[in-house]
Amino acid sequence: MVHGNDARLLSRMFNKISDAMAKEKDYLTELDEAIGDADHGITMSLGFSAVASELSRSDLDSMTAAEVMTAAATTFLDAVGASTGPLYATGFLHASDRMNAHRPLDAAGQVAMLRAITTGIQQRGKGMRGDKTMLDAWMPAADAAEARSGEPGHIWSSACEAGELGAKATQSMIALRGRAARLGERSLGHIDP
Repeated sequence: MVHGNDARLLSRMFNKISDAMAKEKDYLTELDEAIGDADHGITMSLGFSAVASELSRSDLDSMTAAEVMTAAATTFLDAVGASTGPLYATGFLHASDRMNAHRPLDAAGQVAMLRAITTGIQQRGKGMRGDKTMLDAWMPAADAAEARSGEPGHIWSSACEAGELGAKATQSMIALRGRAARLGERSLGHIDP
């Protein structure tokens, strides 16, 4: 099948995410300890490690990008319960639904994938920007990717930079959703992981 390159691209992406989550696991857990249940770093590391492992055993040459995202969704959900599992699984399934199996995962396809993941997370969690949730990172990241869609070499760096700024901005927010919402004003001054 001609789609193996797209599947391999996504597999490499999930490997890099898995490596980053393993590296940042303690930091994410520390952030979550202040306003959550102190497991976010562990959860994210487990979920993305499971996805990377599953894809390493898959026949990527016979898979489409959509099939990789579906595999990522089911694997992440199987590995991670709680609220994070369904949120990310829904995001990955939205991306799978929006991927065209007959088109390469070009710049426009990558931007559409990022937007679809964000939309899936938003629809599943019923959140909005400013609620002090992961959407405060995902939404600016998707917006930045769309803004740079004509510059393929800058899509991901712009998305990552905007996502990081969005996450840091949660420090000045009061949580309106998620576990941190129970803290009300006490969530102010803490970054949402």
